[in-house]
Amino acid sequence: MATTEFGHLLRRWRDRVSPEAAGLTVGGHRRAAGLRREELALLAGISVDYITRLEQGRSANPSEQVVEALGRALRLSGGERAQLFHAAGLVPPGRGTVPAFIPASVQRLLDRLSGTPVAVSDASWTLLLANPLWTALMGELHGKERNAVWRTFLGSTTRTVHTPETLASLRVSQVAGLRATAARYPADQRLRRLIAELRAKSEEFAQLWDARAVDEHDGSHKTIDHPQLGLLTLDCDLLSVAGSDLRIMVYTAEPGTEDAEKLALLGVLGTQTIAG
Repeated sequence: MATTEFGHLLRRWRDRVSPEAAGLTVGGHRRAAGLRREELALLAGISVDYITRLEQGRSANPSEQVVEALGRALRLSGGERAQLFHAAGLVPPGRGTVPAFIPASVQRLLDRLSGTPVAVSDASWTLLLANPLWTALMGELHGKERNAVWRTFLGSTTRTVHTPETLASLRVSQVAGLRATAARYPADQRLRRLIAELRAKSEEFAQLWDARAVDEHDGSHKTIDHPQLGLLTLDCDLLSVAGSDLRIMVYTAEPGTEDAEKLALLGVLGTQTIAG
């Protein structure tokens, strides 16, 4: 089957993005300067086989989530992102839906913070992008697990350690935040489906939602139980991006502490894991 316009764009834009520009550490000789399919798959959270089928025109009608993930991984501009959506037969998300576009300036910020765990989420607390150190700290997240509210109420495992009090406070905060987001983006169908699922499957979420909980959570510190390094207690700062509802979460440790040493070691372990 002939390559589609979507597949042509995917291959052309993959060839122009270097692994270094995408935040990947590579070694050895490479034939091409661009991203390999395996690397794009890693960055976008999509299987290599699916990317191959998309590029070769053997798979049609990619979902909005897939196109959005590919656009972020390929670091497309706003116009290029719209072009990729149109090539997929989709209308780019517009006003009334939760923004998921990550500006180049935010991408560059993550590049410069390669030694710090950093993640970017949208207004519904769905993970859009995380640097390798954040993934090494928190683990790989897939599917619905990428939404922090879903993980809190319906997920089975998490590396974040909570007391009953901090967990209750977090849940109140997340429900309050999600309600505010729903009010700002009433046309977002994906957000409405998320809320409907949470209300149907979590009695506590439904009660907090109906009670119109007020956010009073202090998330300035988090304790992470890492499978290799044990407990790390880190400062957690949440930054907002002007002109959008993107949320940047940054984890740091006080210099000279055992947690700082563990965080430095995590950088080595994370690199080895990705390289392997």
